[in-house]
Amino acid sequence: MTTKLSANDAFPATKLTDIHDIALAIPDSQVKWTHLQFRRFAGCPICNLHLQSFVRRNAELVAAGVREVVVFHSSREALLPFQGAFPFHVIGDPGKKLYRQFGVETSLKALLNPAVWPVMFKGSLAKNKPKGAPEGGPLGLPADFLISSDGRVIESHYGKHAYDQWSVDQLLELVRGVRASQPRSA
Repeated sequence: MTTKLSANDAFPATKLTDIHDIALAIPDSQVKWTHLQFRRFAGCPICNLHLQSFVRRNAELVAAGVREVVVFHSSREALLPFQGAFPFHVIGDPGKKLYRQFGVETSLKALLNPAVWPVMFKGSLAKNKPKGAPEGGPLGLPADFLISSDGRVIESHYGKHAYDQWSVDQLLELVRGVRASQPRSA
């Protein structure tokens, strides 16, 4: 089943296990907001450059009530050397089951957009790079979902190229906007 999720859709109850064998559920009534990110492959220079901003600003995200969950189309073994120290949940999905379930696609356009090239070059300068072909291929597209504790999709974004995803500032702005629109309790 492939479903593209939009704002106000119900997020289907999903049980996951991260690369450190920690089980989690989305949605989770104990977590105010879950930011579910779909990225490309372990060691992806574009993804890793982008995710470093989430690592650096993790305290802000936690203070805002946001739990980060990042899915890669790579195995646990491939992810551990690159994403193993991230302060949030990283999920390996080498069979791309979750990608298909939520309509996250691949496309040659992932790398053809000129906005990708400087980021890919800068990310490629990193010392810790994978060897060999990317597990799951290099043509994956990113996607972002902000999910409330009651399972409502607050907002979704399906990337049109490899560097088309929410920034930390955009995510925090979404959370602030939702909080501002909620009625205040007496």
